[in-house]
Amino acid sequence: MAVSFSSIPPASTIFGAYASVSAFIMLIQTMLNQFVPRQVQQYVLNMIHHYFRPRTNNATIVVEERDGMSGNEVYTAAETYLCTKIRPNIERLKISKRHKDVGVNIKFAQCEKIADFYDGVELEWRFVHEERKKTSKVIDEDTDNVLIESEKRYFELCFDKKYKEMVLDYYIPFVLERAKVIKAEKKVVKLHTLACAASYSSSIVWDSINLEHPSTFDTLAMDPGMKKSIIEDLNRFVRRKEFYRKVGRAWKRGYLLYGPPGTGKSSLIAAIANYLKFDIYDLELTNVKRDSDLRKLLLRTANRSILVIEDIDCTVELPDRKGPSASTDGLGHCHRPRDHQQFTLSGLLNFIDGLWSSCGDERIIIFTTNNKDKLDPALLRPGRMDMHIHMSYLMPDGFKLLASTYLNVHDPDHPCFLEIEDMINNMQVTPAEVAEELMKSDDADVALDGLVNFLRCKKKTDPNAVTEKQIDDGDGDDDRKAKEVMADDSDIELVTH
Repeated sequence: MAVSFSSIPPASTIFGAYASVSAFIMLIQTMLNQFVPRQVQQYVLNMIHHYFRPRTNNATIVVEERDGMSGNEVYTAAETYLCTKIRPNIERLKISKRHKDVGVNIKFAQCEKIADFYDGVELEWRFVHEERKKTSKVIDEDTDNVLIESEKRYFELCFDKKYKEMVLDYYIPFVLERAKVIKAEKKVVKLHTLACAASYSSSIVWDSINLEHPSTFDTLAMDPGMKKSIIEDLNRFVRRKEFYRKVGRAWKRGYLLYGPPGTGKSSLIAAIANYLKFDIYDLELTNVKRDSDLRKLLLRTANRSILVIEDIDCTVELPDRKGPSASTDGLGHCHRPRDHQQFTLSGLLNFIDGLWSSCGDERIIIFTTNNKDKLDPALLRPGRMDMHIHMSYLMPDGFKLLASTYLNVHDPDHPCFLEIEDMINNMQVTPAEVAEELMKSDDADVALDGLVNFLRCKKKTDPNAVTEKQIDDGDGDDDRKAKEVMADDSDIELVTH
């Protein structure tokens, strides 16, 4: 169909009409701004946008880094989990590595999108990083220090809204659990100690360093049966969260390690920490001045940790449940010394088995002593120290493990083994003493010869050693008692509740 150019209006007419319409729109806009408040205008525009915008089936969950002044566990878990799903096309990332970290720590540096799939459902995470108009104060949960932040970080999780219940009930718990496993694999065990005893009255602070102790159950010179029992007990403890809740007990476990010095009590504690990946809190009772200080310390220890009180029999002289003794004057008035120590046995018992013991989950309390008989019976009753472990003198199985670990000697028919095992069976020698001898030479034969000479000299001066004549005669109480001692040295006493 042909178009007649004569039917098109001239350009001047078109521009004139455009100018008239523009002037009319500007007039209407001016009148609206003068007579209609801006808030009303914005409300009308929002309503128009709400009713005429295209509908979407997506739902969004916002996971902010902070919940008020405290950290958000879901945000931390999401960051840990999503860092394992980073795609090659992400351009900017933040990485860091502290001493003895298992690997590099990766975090997001700018806004990014990451896709994930769960049970066939597609989900999209979006990391958002914004500059704050005003700085805010937040608390670092690791150090309790106040930090100044000028950035706002959060995640947005988008998905089809028909899967909302599945995401909340299954996917988010899955992310939390998966992040827990990832953190456990990368965790560096810490050793905590009191920062400064002089400042106890005003502040209770734990200092920490990385636990450098390499002890494991594989290298521990201990009776194999005892070692197996301890490992089984630890595994049973960590998996019984619901059981402890069902029976109404605090989720904690108490161990008493007793035996002579050098039998491996500290090495066992380190092996437990390395096995469970639990931090150690080394508590010196001599620095505790009041029962209230002990309660504050408990609140400052983390879950999944081991509280260690070494040499409980000689670390501090505990007053009885009523506190230190008090004197009375002639009128019957009670007087206590001004500088008396207000830390009592009652406070310690409440700490390990009272109401305050439930402040935290998945905790292990370990007492060590060289002499179990010196302890107050109240510390040993069921519910406080669940397992009593007698750390024995070295036995032949323990020696074989030490020889394998220190000298890489695995042959049980080695010429020195028979004499060494015979002497170990009939005298009291600690794993620490034997380990020290084995470290004196890199040559296995030289080291074992040195150990033989050491044991021979020790046997001559050891009043508890059983002589070859006593063994050959087989008729004496000393012989029988010595063997009974050796048989009892590897006992584990499980205290029933």
